[in-house]
Amino acid sequence: MKLINSLIKNQKLLTEIKFHLHSNKKVTSFLLWYFLDLFLPSDSLAFLTEPNDVIAVRDRPLMLDCQVEGEGPISITWRRNGIPVATGDRAMVLGNGTLLIRNFSKRRESNETDAGEYDCAAQNRYGMLISRKARVQLASLPKFLSHPESVAVDEGGVARLTCQVNGIPEAKIAWQRDRRPLSTADPRYTLLPNGVLQITGVRRTDSGLFRCVASNIANTRYSHEAQLSVTVAGSRIYQEPVILSGPQNLTINVHQTAILECIATGNPRPIVSWSRLDGRSIGVEGIQVLGTGNLMISDATLQHSGVYVCSANRPGSRSRRTALGRLVVQAPPEFVQWPQSVSRPAGGSAVFSCTASGAPEPHLIWLKNGKLLTPTGNVKLTNGNTTLAITRITAEDEAIYQCIAENSAGTNQASARLAISQGAELPEAPAGLQATVLSTTSLQLTWEQPSEHASQHIIGYVLHIRRLGEPDNAELQEAVSKTTFRHEFNNLEAATTYSIYLKAYSALGGSQQSNSITATTLGGVPSPPSFFTKVLNQTAMQVYWELPSKAGKLEGFRLEYRGVSNPDIQGQDIFPGHINTHTISHLEPAAVYEIQLVAFNGNGDSPSTRRLVSLAEGGNPGAGRTGQSCNCAQSDGSMSTLLVGIHSGIACILCCLLLLLLGYRRR
Repeated sequence: MKLINSLIKNQKLLTEIKFHLHSNKKVTSFLLWYFLDLFLPSDSLAFLTEPNDVIAVRDRPLMLDCQVEGEGPISITWRRNGIPVATGDRAMVLGNGTLLIRNFSKRRESNETDAGEYDCAAQNRYGMLISRKARVQLASLPKFLSHPESVAVDEGGVARLTCQVNGIPEAKIAWQRDRRPLSTADPRYTLLPNGVLQITGVRRTDSGLFRCVASNIANTRYSHEAQLSVTVAGSRIYQEPVILSGPQNLTINVHQTAILECIATGNPRPIVSWSRLDGRSIGVEGIQVLGTGNLMISDATLQHSGVYVCSANRPGSRSRRTALGRLVVQAPPEFVQWPQSVSRPAGGSAVFSCTASGAPEPHLIWLKNGKLLTPTGNVKLTNGNTTLAITRITAEDEAIYQCIAENSAGTNQASARLAISQGAELPEAPAGLQATVLSTTSLQLTWEQPSEHASQHIIGYVLHIRRLGEPDNAELQEAVSKTTFRHEFNNLEAATTYSIYLKAYSALGGSQQSNSITATTLGGVPSPPSFFTKVLNQTAMQVYWELPSKAGKLEGFRLEYRGVSNPDIQGQDIFPGHINTHTISHLEPAAVYEIQLVAFNGNGDSPSTRRLVSLAEGGNPGAGRTGQSCNCAQSDGSMSTLLVGIHSGIACILCCLLLLLLGYRRR
């Protein structure tokens, strides 16, 4: 513990250790990186204790906890249903942040109540933090929704009595017979928590007046009485299995207990069994049968969700009856990835990531200093609100940001602070980043060693690499020690172009990124690109080409054109790998042009693709149609030229023959 405390006090040392661990590829290093991240000191705000859901008793005091750590002074205020709680004679905030309501009340005449959703807000000079919402309910026990009903049962049969009451908190239900507590020591008696009493193998001594007794911290109530009559039957006749009560649809939270009722009667007595509709095994851990067929699942998990089938089978036959009930197990949100506090210079950018799991899937919202965050020009929420990106940071963006995850099972919150650091305190951007191709799967990166003065505050470097053309969120990052100025990337893809940049880090944050460079692994040149043309008019055409299906397979394209009849008219344009169209204008009217397209990467040029395109069709009614430009043998322009040449040749031959005939006649 002394070691941990000393690390917490020395932030620079702690951050240096993190960089050394991050550059180590062993799994244990990443676990230690995560462990140390938990102990990084926070100079902003963080909750130590947040308020929990609670049930209050009328006319008694209520306390809601809220403890915060951070740089003082810290002010704590409370809200109920979003409205500030007035402090005074009835309520006060204690020194540790706890809210004390001296006399929790509900005034019947005005229907006002102290119940509601409470949250505490903590604020210091860095911003404001809002706790999770705690649901505060007033303890109550209203009248019974349903009372037990009188029933007559054959001796040896099955009796079921039930009552229903909705209490806050849930009432405990006991039964009385003839106004005396009913002993459940007899295994024939099964009492379910929802107020159901089952009696199997009924005897004449079971007859009497039954009633429910419901009690909780608010009150105790007695139901109406119901008569259980036991009829004496002779030899019992055969009866098909009948399910008196089957499982009901039920929704619970994880770790709670689910009880699915199933009670059946018949002669002979049916055998009750359970299965899942999807065919999966119910399992044995945490599974228990209550009475003759009720299924109890303790410490429920998400895997217990499903449709359960209760089957009542007549012994020795295939005769059976079934009943179905759906069990839904919910899980409150838990963070898989939570935002981390960062320090950025003015004009820089910051990205906060927040991912939560739960059932049903949590909904994410973001708060800025306790208020709902509204996206603006430089503030974007993407990927289903899991990513908050802030660009062109200004003083207005310096705040505490909270990610709130909510679903029907509960809420959770995580926070991070965006601080604006002074540019002079951050490292300078690394210089001289260069790449050397080692093989089809490896690149070596080198960069210049900074001056002794500039390197004093540097604790490490982070290299960012992604396939050219991929989005920024697809990049890989690798941390490098501050004493290392070269690094190898391995396990890359062959013949693939990568975009790479480098950042230096100090204890206060990261530098601006270095100049981005591109490098291509060995393995060949790109495939020849295919392209299409569209004649716009007699002096302009548009060229389209196909992009590769996978990022990084080329660096760019080179488009060349020249006039067939006038080679002096020519041009060349180079485009990055994400551009796939270009318009060529100011051409010679109605002329024929040769178009050539080449894809290239660091290994060289692809084989070229050539086409002849005639602008003469720009004056025709069909001009402007789009399609693949044809080659020499198929081009309309080249065909016209060929026909003109053939006609000229035939005319020359005819002239020669005519002259020969005239000369022959003169002789």
